[in-house]
Amino acid sequence: MPDADELRRWLVADLEARGQLSAEWRDAFMSVPRHAFIPDTVWWHDRELDSRYDLVPLRRSDDPGRWMELAYSDDFVVTQVNDGQPAGPEGRGDDVTSSASMPTIMALMLGHLETRPGQSVLEIGTGTGYNAALLAHHLGVETVTTIEVDAELADRARRALIGIGFGDVTVITGDGAEGHTPRAPYDRVISTAAVQRVPYSWVAQVRQGGRLVTPWGTDYENGNLLALDVDGDGIGIGRIVDTASFMWLREQRSHKARVGKDVPDEDQAEVRSSELHPYRVAGHRDVCTAIGLRVPGCHCRYRPADEDDPEGTLWLIDPESRSWASLRHHPERPGPYRVRQLGPRMLFDEVESAYRWWVDLGEPTVERWRFTVSSEGQRVWLPGEHGECIWSAG
Repeated sequence: MPDADELRRWLVADLEARGQLSAEWRDAFMSVPRHAFIPDTVWWHDRELDSRYDLVPLRRSDDPGRWMELAYSDDFVVTQVNDGQPAGPEGRGDDVTSSASMPTIMALMLGHLETRPGQSVLEIGTGTGYNAALLAHHLGVETVTTIEVDAELADRARRALIGIGFGDVTVITGDGAEGHTPRAPYDRVISTAAVQRVPYSWVAQVRQGGRLVTPWGTDYENGNLLALDVDGDGIGIGRIVDTASFMWLREQRSHKARVGKDVPDEDQAEVRSSELHPYRVAGHRDVCTAIGLRVPGCHCRYRPADEDDPEGTLWLIDPESRSWASLRHHPERPGPYRVRQLGPRMLFDEVESAYRWWVDLGEPTVERWRFTVSSEGQRVWLPGEHGECIWSAG
């Protein structure tokens, strides 16, 4: 079986060589054993299975070498499916509900947290406990508070932290959306769950001059990392600083859009044509972030052309209203493209309008948006030559 220490050294060297790990965090990644936080059963995607239940269990006892290599890969590791109740046969699942994050992303987020030894930190979403261990090694064990809504995950993380000598980390079983007021205020708050609406409770528990880092997104695009600095009035002000895609905070989970399930009555769809290539509205996060703000509740799915189907398909779905739209295109043929849509919302019309609006704004990148989170709610706004373009994002 591969040696854990050797694999850990390899992982750290790889992260450093690619410029993904700063000197500030190197010692923590080198010292904290990631495998100590990986449960004995994990899941992997078997793409060859002709089933929605393609998350297949891998048990440490069955293949300890592969399990150990997975623990030290620069990849996320699925540690729970279907909220702990695998929905498929033989322990298989169809929905990832907890994972050990990709080390590259963890290093990136910790870097944006801009910590100093001795600072207090609240982590939302304990998961395996590995991130809390990195924080504890870097900042001090007694300065770290971490909260997990799933009691089984919280207990497992608590035992893992005790196992490596970090038993003084405060592990709370509770709703992370509320933060943890008994140990507030904190110098830093970091969430390992994505949100559309940043809970003001998080901001309120950060002391003046402190920082909050969280994955942020919309139903249309979930892939941004948001950093907010808290001012003297208890208001969080900041912007998107990087990319990071995480599972949603459980309180903010929306209906999961599935093409096979949420696209009814295809033969009744209205048909129109459009010159807008699907890449324009689905190809990069600058436009997807803007569209997501402008067209709430719309999920975007894109299936590129392949050997089985020479045409790519863009799907737009709102599971709540049962509205949907689709656009098929051949990679080597120019528009116009055939659009079908059905439901109370004409989703392609909305997305097309949002795209034109983004173009009229000058095609702003995600870094240009500004965020304000106060007791009155969350605003996302764009500074411009003619003033501020402001609206509520939730």
